[in-house]
Amino acid sequence: MGCLSTLLLLFSLAFASYSSAEISSQVGICYGQLGNNLPIPKNSVDLIKGLKAKRVKIYDTNPQILEALKGTDLQVSVMVPNELINNISTNQTLADQWVKNNVVPFYAHTMIRYLLVGNEILSSPPNTTWFNLVPAIRKIRFSVKKFGLGKIKVGTPLAIDMLESSFPPSNGTFRSDISEKVMKPLLHFLNRTKSFFFIDVYPYFAWAAQPTVINLDYALLDSKNITVSDPGSGLVYTNLLDQMIDAVYFAMKRVGYPDVRLFIAETGWPNAGGVDQIGANIHNAATYNRNVIKKFTAKPPFGTPAKPGVVVPTLLFALYNENQKPGPGTERHFGLLYPNGTNVYGIDLSGKTPESEYKALPRARNNEPYKGKIWCVVGRNANASELGGAMSYACGQGNRTCDEIRPGGKCYNPNSLVSHANYACSSYWSQFKSSGGTCYFNGLTIPTKKDPSYGSCKFPSVTL
Repeated sequence: MGCLSTLLLLFSLAFASYSSAEISSQVGICYGQLGNNLPIPKNSVDLIKGLKAKRVKIYDTNPQILEALKGTDLQVSVMVPNELINNISTNQTLADQWVKNNVVPFYAHTMIRYLLVGNEILSSPPNTTWFNLVPAIRKIRFSVKKFGLGKIKVGTPLAIDMLESSFPPSNGTFRSDISEKVMKPLLHFLNRTKSFFFIDVYPYFAWAAQPTVINLDYALLDSKNITVSDPGSGLVYTNLLDQMIDAVYFAMKRVGYPDVRLFIAETGWPNAGGVDQIGANIHNAATYNRNVIKKFTAKPPFGTPAKPGVVVPTLLFALYNENQKPGPGTERHFGLLYPNGTNVYGIDLSGKTPESEYKALPRARNNEPYKGKIWCVVGRNANASELGGAMSYACGQGNRTCDEIRPGGKCYNPNSLVSHANYACSSYWSQFKSSGGTCYFNGLTIPTKKDPSYGSCKFPSVTL
């Protein structure tokens, strides 16, 4: 090959690499749908464009959403539901049928680029699905190739609890119950197919579990002079997110796959939560997400201390506050937008809006842990027709949970459904919070600092 040809080839390869980095460095959004008050897909797609996102992930293959995305320049990630994994893992015909019905009809006009098999499968209690995950991924990949969907990468998103050790980062290690039988085959597949290792990374939860150990600014990527040194690698960290990402890199290296590309499939910070949930506020959420955008849209890319200059594609969670998500209050408050389509705070996923153009953020008021008693009561907008079921569940657990609201009990009067449900849910939470019980009850209840006790009726409480 002549010198000129060689130079042209090198130039074209460099250009291709540069172009790929350009595309990969753009931040996207996770479009969850667990709300009964969310805009229709067409309007949601317009809102996603308004946020200047370049990627969007949905947690299914909702045809209305995929149709609304038709003709846009948004790269799309779709998902095989968890409950199909076991069957698909042993049935190529079923995999083919699923891809044919759910992906093929949209591929030509909607930029489906990522097909994720399941969601955080390894965070569930031990079950056969763990070991069927990689076989299912292989079957789906075969189907993707069969139908000529060459632009789609296949993978699965895993939460950070796949690690049994993450500090210091150089000690990053996959859990022993999945390392050999799941993680090695998964990384082998991703490496062979040049796909991404999709991970969900939330510094919020790591910080909230140890707020007196981890500095808040360090967790928010907002630290000016705080560093953490890794004695094993000698690397120096300026934020918690880099620390968590590099723990995954080191875990990958430990099992022989150091070069599989990472893709952050979810990260974010809650803009509100229960009274017992520290640091969940608009100020922190805006600070974290803006800093994430700044980090991952930087040119040239920052990378991490273990992988400097490496692009890590990233999706923020989530588009909306979703009022039907189960779990603690934070779960329903990760949105960049309220369900009416207005911004929770100013944000630009392209990273081009200067900080000075955003409105001042409200002061954070819950960055210190609340100390005192809290109760679990019926929320203002709770559906009264569902309270009976919640109360039956609460009263059916534990020991004498609802004795005081039976006839003759100190809390029987006033004999109203809401009053009795308030007592039942507080009593249940008081007994079971330490073993994982929550004040949720399918979205009907909220924690409160206001004591609902009256007269001789004393409500059980949780003490923080």
